[in-house]
Amino acid sequence: MIVVMKPEATQDQIEHVRDHISALGLQPQVIVGQHQTVIAAIGEERPGLVETLEPAPGVEKVLPIMAPYKRASSELKKERTVVRARSLEIGGKAIGVIAGPCSVESEEQIVSLAIKLKALGATGLRGGAYKPRTSPYSFQGHKVEGLKMLATARAETGLAIVTEVMAPEHVPVVAEYADVLQIGARNMQNYQLLTAVGDSGKPAFLKRGMSATMDEFLLAAEYILDRGNDQVILCERGVRTFEEHTRFTLPLASVPYLQAKSHLPVVVDPSHGTGKAPLVPPMARAAIAAGADGLMVEVHDDPEHAMSDGAQTITPEAFARMMAECRRVAEAVDRTF
Repeated sequence: MIVVMKPEATQDQIEHVRDHISALGLQPQVIVGQHQTVIAAIGEERPGLVETLEPAPGVEKVLPIMAPYKRASSELKKERTVVRARSLEIGGKAIGVIAGPCSVESEEQIVSLAIKLKALGATGLRGGAYKPRTSPYSFQGHKVEGLKMLATARAETGLAIVTEVMAPEHVPVVAEYADVLQIGARNMQNYQLLTAVGDSGKPAFLKRGMSATMDEFLLAAEYILDRGNDQVILCERGVRTFEEHTRFTLPLASVPYLQAKSHLPVVVDPSHGTGKAPLVPPMARAAIAAGADGLMVEVHDDPEHAMSDGAQTITPEAFARMMAECRRVAEAVDRTF
């Protein structure tokens, strides 16, 4: 349920309703808006809640939340969530750009590349220290040493670090170094990991599973939000279909759909979404035109010799051209970089 308070409701009245919701065995969540306050009552549905809560002083109306995802729903929160971490802001008027290599290969590589990317307009630095790979024989990442390399790059540039965490037991060490914890497509429904990231207090970057529906995607975000962590970024990275001309199929209609159904910011990953470097810039432009709040792009100085995902990785020179093109598109849809 959502309890909508009157614009003139007092703080005592708001606290009274919050305490009343707690006494009913539900979880209250107070959301203070620009014009009025709403209080969510999260928990098991039961008859008579409207009749119990509506007569309370200061209450304007009580409404049910129809979506299965309660905290992520735009029914609960009309104002858009803005996620901030150091240099990175996702969800405001400015479009955030997270760029970097698929894998952190060496300290020299990541520091040198980070300096270039910041100069070209990136606001976040991506790079895998722990790498989930389909084959056990593929490069698995430098792990903690890779995290330390990312931290060095941040110290040199000020760029926020966005890196993947693969297991609940890894959350404390990754959170020690990273600014945003990425949950990859393969782990979207790893509920223990979602809960652990929610408990970490760090912003979460949640990628859509390669076969996940929109409801499943938003319910995964709900696990993080339910732990009291409201700093969640949704990332559309493409889904698996019958098509073979791209690595995945990148459905950009999910951007306005998610923004209509949820208050959470939406980022698009055209690198994984296409799997082919020449397709990354045009799909980045299309993502901005569709209303994306940010981009995540794989960039490497020498994609041909990258330790992972070289085929979908663009060069810094291509990234510079892409940023110039995306700025023009952003201006046309009243956004900025």
